[in-house]
Amino acid sequence: MPWEARVAKESLDWIEPVAQKAAGYFYGRLFASDPRLRDLFPPAMDRQRDRMFRALIAIVGSLDDPAALDRTLARLGRCHRKFGVLPEHYPLMGAALIATLRRFGGTAWTAETETAWTIAYRSASQLMIAAAERDAALAPAWWVAEVTAHDRRAADLAVLTLRPDRPLPYEPGQYVPVQVRRWARVWRPYSPAGAPRPDGTLHLHVRAVPGGWVSGTLVRHTTPGDTVLLGSADGTMTLGGTGGRDLLLVAGGTGLAPLKAIAEQAATSARDRSVHLLVGARTQDGLYDIDSLRALAAAWPRLQVTPVISDDPGYPGIRGGLPDVLGRFADPRRHEVYLAGPAGMVRTAAGVLSDLGVPPEHVHHDPIEPP
Repeated sequence: MPWEARVAKESLDWIEPVAQKAAGYFYGRLFASDPRLRDLFPPAMDRQRDRMFRALIAIVGSLDDPAALDRTLARLGRCHRKFGVLPEHYPLMGAALIATLRRFGGTAWTAETETAWTIAYRSASQLMIAAAERDAALAPAWWVAEVTAHDRRAADLAVLTLRPDRPLPYEPGQYVPVQVRRWARVWRPYSPAGAPRPDGTLHLHVRAVPGGWVSGTLVRHTTPGDTVLLGSADGTMTLGGTGGRDLLLVAGGTGLAPLKAIAEQAATSARDRSVHLLVGARTQDGLYDIDSLRALAAAWPRLQVTPVISDDPGYPGIRGGLPDVLGRFADPRRHEVYLAGPAGMVRTAAGVLSDLGVPPEHVHHDPIEPP
């Protein structure tokens, strides 16, 4: 590990306890250096402050793994394009970062530490800028998409059909950042609920969450003809190089969307693989897409769809929470397992699968914390 990487990583011990205060100081310094930079950020900064330091810790934590670091920085560089971040912004952010670390480092902050962080940040920013420039040669910073259909399937849930103004490439299982007109610079990730279609349309399953600016707008205040912005697809929960193992897909709530896309892909491109999709809901009314899933299963015999209901004692089928029923089916150790849904469900199901002896490399899910 280069000496600057070692020194920067060792300093994490004193950064984490003061992360919240330091983040507030960082943004104050940044916006004071150029007030126009405030326009790059969302109206409410609480979530942004947390994410900034999570990203910082993730970057420094990867300094001893150059391949992982390169992937992280390239992803950040690409993602920052949709916010309007330009190469000339990076030195300003670097100066604010060093000033913040100096302010909160106390006696742990030395000339050697400052030199190490300066070198590390310069190298990281160069990688991010290069990744953004490569991405700009291939794709726009964002796509404008028209809402062509809005199907309100529950008071808090809708299925939207979007038509981007140009093809938006993605792999089944990935997510796409979405921004609505009324909340500028606020992006939220949603997974297309299907494999890519010849006409380029996307289907999103959106549940309005309490205080959810984007989700509430998409469910309650969006109609056909409205437009939204879409960012580049991201995420690693894809079939990728999983080989020919059968698939067990475990979907809770609107976590169904990415797993429905994976099921479609497997059914059409890997016809020798069996796919078992468990769809969880509290009540039968929560099975908001069951008719479409049954149609898919009828068209592709190697796809089996099993609803699982947790809070309806009279339900005649499988009852219980999704993590509780995993052991009732074919041996999960023989499957590639994909999990999507509420964070608690995903976390618990991953633990159950570990207890059942499923190797972690055969369990796939997005990060527990939202991207």
